[in-house]
Amino acid sequence: MFVSHGSPMIALEPGEAGAFMQRLGRTLDAVWGRPKAVLAISAHTTAREAVLLDTDRHEAVYDFGGFPPALYQLRYDAPGDRALTAQIGETLALPVFDHSGLDHGIWTSLRFLYPDADVPVIPLTLTAHASPAQLIELGEKLQALSREGVLILGTGSITHNLRLLMRASSEGAPEMAESAAFRTWFAERSAARDWEALAAYRTQAPSAALMHPTDEHLLPWYVAAGAGGREEAPIRIHEGVTFGALGMDAYAFGPQAQRLSQALAG
Repeated sequence: MFVSHGSPMIALEPGEAGAFMQRLGRTLDAVWGRPKAVLAISAHTTAREAVLLDTDRHEAVYDFGGFPPALYQLRYDAPGDRALTAQIGETLALPVFDHSGLDHGIWTSLRFLYPDADVPVIPLTLTAHASPAQLIELGEKLQALSREGVLILGTGSITHNLRLLMRASSEGAPEMAESAAFRTWFAERSAARDWEALAAYRTQAPSAALMHPTDEHLLPWYVAAGAGGREEAPIRIHEGVTFGALGMDAYAFGPQAQRLSQALAG
């Protein structure tokens, strides 16, 4: 799965995207069952190479500034799983670092999906210099984990240009035409399983550079998509926008994505 986490303020002001993720967590339990762990890939935890982070217990990291004091008082203390992390590292030949903490892209999303913080979390660092095609290939190596009950969760934003957000008059500002065109293109190319176009989005998608001056917030999508497999079309299970240009779309991947989409629609 991929969810757009938007601003850290989503933790205090859930809006439509937060309400959707709350419903998504309940639906996931009903359709897929409670995962034995979440392997989380975020725009905000990066490294030169893919690395698994291992600990007994994670805490929320407040990797932002200038927000209301109440935001810094929120907690999300989730367990790690050292045995599973070691197993994944050995199977995929990935280094394992002893490091705790969940960046805001991960913990704000998980507070909605699993509010009791009772599902182990294993962060996988994002290699922000990697191409979409390389990240799809990385995700494909995670397919077996998904079949074994591990939720592969990418978190970022389907569009992300902070300068545009600063110009918006309010959170409910009308969506820019460029934002709508980009989100529509991405959903259409996903439905068509046009992996070549999706991987080359920076040259093929409308207003790609405007919507993503840097692409770290979109890159987790490709890891999650690869974990779902190229045979299945990525399905947009939520669409929305705040501040006129911050896309809040969510996607599901893999053989059971359609079933999840139908359950959410019902």
